Amino acid sequence: MPVSESPGVVRVTAPNASAYTFTGTNSFLLGHERLALVDPGPADAAHAAALRAAIGGRPVSAILLTHTHRDHSASAAAWAKELAAPLWFGGPHRLSRPLRRFELNPIRNSCDWDLVPDRTLSDGEGIMAGDLAITVYATPGHCANHLAFGVAGTEVLLSGDHVMGWNSTLVSVPDGSMADYLASLDRLIALPYRRYLPAHGGPIADGPTHASALKAHRRLRNSQVIAAVRDGARRIGQVVGCIYPQQPAKVRFAARLTITAHIEYLEASGDLTVHRRLFGTRLSLPR
Repeated sequence: MPVSESPGVVRVTAPNASAYTFTGTNSFLLGHERLALVDPGPADAAHAAALRAAIGGRPVSAILLTHTHRDHSASAAAWAKELAAPLWFGGPHRLSRPLRRFELNPIRNSCDWDLVPDRTLSDGEGIMAGDLAITVYATPGHCANHLAFGVAGTEVLLSGDHVMGWNSTLVSVPDGSMADYLASLDRLIALPYRRYLPAHGGPIADGPTHASALKAHRRLRNSQVIAAVRDGARRIGQVVGCIYPQQPAKVRFAARLTITAHIEYLEASGDLTVHRRLFGTRLSLPR
């Protein structure tokens, strides 16, 4: 069912609820008489029908993506063909850093590697999304090509997966980067937008305050990782067990991904020593 979030901004939520997508991926229609479609979401017949009904025959000038994880982009090429609309996003999917020897990207299958934009959006540029003016903001961290979209002359920011109200954001290296994620939080906090519309979950009334709380949460996790190693944890799984002792397996898998990103961040800052071997990673505090 379409939900009007602000003048010219309508949300349609896909029925792909899960432990990682909450109630589903939010697609947005921007504009009034002429539209842009943001994050068309999964290839799902019911969601496609809901989007067609919300579009209501109005022309669609472009399809925008906040990023190229498949729960946002899997149907993008089909929509581009159906609507004869170009695809605009922050460039093909790419890693935040090169793979190390023998390293795998644990969320490789969730990424849309083959999708190529008709136009690569750049940080800070102003564009017309349908008949609505928006500004593009590069917000890497969750993944390297993540973007947020600010609606000009309003307090509304489409924050994608970078800031969500229902949960903290998954940062999985090397697809994402904790250093980039924290820097992008600072970027959003400094912008003049207060009402965030995330790609999962409902609107966030005071986005900068919520983003500041997420930053504090990440700083706490950094401290918890260091404390766990100080108390004797030497492997990533042991750190995860210290911080998330009661979480089910599916949640613990996501937790391990993000804790690994924290460990990499702490290694780069000199607060943790990481010894990578073929059969595992060993952690210690700097001497």
